[in-house]
Amino acid sequence: MRRLNISYKLIAAISFLILSAVQFFLLYNTYKLKNERYFVEEKQTINYAYGQYILNDNVYPGGSAIIDKYIHNNLQKMEHLYNTDAQAFDLFKQKVCDSLFTELIAQNPVDTIFEAIKIKNNLSPKFEYALFFSQLEIAFVTNKYVKLYTPLQHYSGYNKNLEQTENGIKLGGRLTDIAPQNNIISLTVSSAQDYSYKLVFKLFADKESRTLSILKAMIPTFLLSLLSIAFVLILFLITFRNWQKQKKLADMKSDFVNSITHEFHTPLATIMIANKNLQSEKIIEKKENIKPLTDVIFRQATRLKYLFSQVLDIAIMDKATMQKTEYALPELLDEIIYDYRLKLTENNVDVLYELNNTQQATAMLDKFWFTTMLLNLFENGIKYNEKEFKKITVKLTVINKTAEIAVSDNGVGMSEKTIKHIYDKFYRNTDKKDDVSGLGLGLFYTKQCAEAHDWKIKLDSEENVGSTFTIIINLL
Repeated sequence: MRRLNISYKLIAAISFLILSAVQFFLLYNTYKLKNERYFVEEKQTINYAYGQYILNDNVYPGGSAIIDKYIHNNLQKMEHLYNTDAQAFDLFKQKVCDSLFTELIAQNPVDTIFEAIKIKNNLSPKFEYALFFSQLEIAFVTNKYVKLYTPLQHYSGYNKNLEQTENGIKLGGRLTDIAPQNNIISLTVSSAQDYSYKLVFKLFADKESRTLSILKAMIPTFLLSLLSIAFVLILFLITFRNWQKQKKLADMKSDFVNSITHEFHTPLATIMIANKNLQSEKIIEKKENIKPLTDVIFRQATRLKYLFSQVLDIAIMDKATMQKTEYALPELLDEIIYDYRLKLTENNVDVLYELNNTQQATAMLDKFWFTTMLLNLFENGIKYNEKEFKKITVKLTVINKTAEIAVSDNGVGMSEKTIKHIYDKFYRNTDKKDDVSGLGLGLFYTKQCAEAHDWKIKLDSEENVGSTFTIIINLL
């Protein structure tokens, strides 16, 4: 069963991991979709509004004049160096670009423009922007461009204050989380003529709390996902627990069949042997031989009757079959213990009765069920006892409207593991003894009797010291 449990758990764990992976994949794709569609309308608004500001300009209002100043004024010199001295051309173009970018940053009016756009279009104050100059090329001859600046290359000749990024030179803005999803404008400007230039600039805009906002929007999705996983896990645990119970019950029933076969077979076999001896003329010739054999038959028949009675008691046990009558507990206990002492066949067993309070204790109970319950406890106290002198103590304590009947023994006691299962049907305590007789129904019956009367039962046990079963009874 242990190997089957491990296999079952392993399959369940793999299935749970697969389910979790699928849930994660779905959540990740949901996040990507929301990220791509996040503030689409705002992006369109900013795109249009900013486009109106640079309708006849580049990068930002006034940007074309700055670019023309540094590019057109140096085209002739750059062409000469490009055709004659590549190294000098490289140094000069870096100097031109450094001066150009420095002035573009210094003259940047986009802070004011972006604030105006937000106010005019009722956009969130949390929106920030970042403006990048991404590429610059010149053409001495139409459509034959020479690169002056590209973000793919790091330029050592630039001013250290220029921020070179993968998107280009940052011209302004406080936005730090730069991603394709928050790109508002990516514009290429060129002219198909000699001595012209081509440039690319990019404007990004977003809320700094973009990721947090998306995650907040996904809270219902997260909760549904977690709930679905939790429900599946709970369903698995319930199913696994029920399966274990059914497996355990099946094993117990199998043990029960084996036990009852053995328990019934032994007295039957003994009766048959005794009967066969009674049929022998040599044995019955002497009368003194007959009584021991009839005694054997009587004892084994009594044993069979007890076994049948125990099985039938469980089969017919039903709260509706109880016939409750008012009884005085001290007198009833005295009667049960007295009768039990008379039936004891062992001389090394002592059954003591202690009454801690002389107060009258009267309760409504079914005498047959009550008696059988106590006898089961007595039998267990003797059966699971390896001491030379076996002792059963019955103590009645009466406190106000409650009576406690404690049945103690000096037997083998029970481990924590056994205590968890001691009231299970067909379970037998084999902690100390493997050759225990019985059907494993005694304590199950005891528990059922207590619950049928709406009483409580508790157990205290210590290995090698003994056990105490306490029945708590509500008095009249």
